[in-house]
Amino acid sequence: MDAFMREAFKEAQKGIEAGDGGPFGAVIVKEGEIIARGHNEVVKRKDPTAHAEMVAIRNASAYLNDFRLEGCTLYVTGEPCPMCFSAIHWAHIERVYYCNTKAQAAAIGFDDSFITEIILGKKRDPIRFEHTPSKACEMLFTQWYENPEKIPY
Repeated sequence: MDAFMREAFKEAQKGIEAGDGGPFGAVIVKEGEIIARGHNEVVKRKDPTAHAEMVAIRNASAYLNDFRLEGCTLYVTGEPCPMCFSAIHWAHIERVYYCNTKAQAAAIGFDDSFITEIILGKKRDPIRFEHTPSKACEMLFTQWYENPEKIPY
């Protein structure tokens, strides 16, 4: 096991022992140094978004004082779920290494395949999403787009 993955493993163990959430740990590395750590804290924070990757991304962003994590590598003990996959892309992380697969996670009760099936249109979404057009809301987009001081991301 790679030294950085070993640190992600230690994060996962820390979370398990504390009862913070699932068996997932993550570290983010930049230029050969760990700049952030995280483990699953869903139970601890009562926050469904507090996955190891999300916690580590938040910590790395705070450490770098930047929402772009270019040049960073994520080491995580489980294959990222759709939410974390998206956050990894939004953060512009360069590379991800993971140990356990989604199939292995599903076998112990962490099955996110239903989300992927909804996204791919293979399964009906049980949550109702309804488009409610509004000129006022459209104006928000125009206001942001026309702002010369905006910071695109």
